[in-house]
Amino acid sequence: MSRPSDSSPTRLRDCAAGDLPAVTAIYAEAVRHGRASFELEPPDLAEMTRRRDALVAGGFPYLVAEIDGTIAGYAYAGPYRSRPAYAWTVENSVYVAPPMQGRGLGLALLTRLIDAATAHGFRQMIAVIGDSANHASIRLHTRAGFAPVGVLRASGFKHGVWLDSVLMQRALGDGDRTPPAVPAAPTAR
Repeated sequence: MSRPSDSSPTRLRDCAAGDLPAVTAIYAEAVRHGRASFELEPPDLAEMTRRRDALVAGGFPYLVAEIDGTIAGYAYAGPYRSRPAYAWTVENSVYVAPPMQGRGLGLALLTRLIDAATAHGFRQMIAVIGDSANHASIRLHTRAGFAPVGVLRASGFKHGVWLDSVLMQRALGDGDRTPPAVPAAPTAR
């Protein structure tokens, strides 16, 4: 992926089907070389399409950052857990292509994702960050208003080492100050 100039405008928008080859490539790089995802093999385009379609059909936000016609990163919210009491809680994912990191795209995507999830009626957002040494992701989430709520020590094994999962949480909208709207908005909940 070529790196657009730092002055190129960033467009944040909903992810379209045509964006999925780039999304798949960004995620494959993260799976193969990073510790943020605990997947061991990158999913193919068909699987990434299935995942995105299920989230969008369920009413969950799925966004991309586009610069000069190139998909530079993506973010989405999905169910935190499948049981009904978790219906108003989402887990976020944010990935930025390596040549595009350090430009504020992660924060821009996460901020827009928070706004979209709030507009959908969700009340809590959880970040499950792979690797307690993933300082960039921890900083990103802290800057977006997340607070640390725990660490699951040595909960994954990847690239020959045990990895922690760092849990961070952020209230959305009224958070826990008021009851949620009933029924839950997205059907996938």
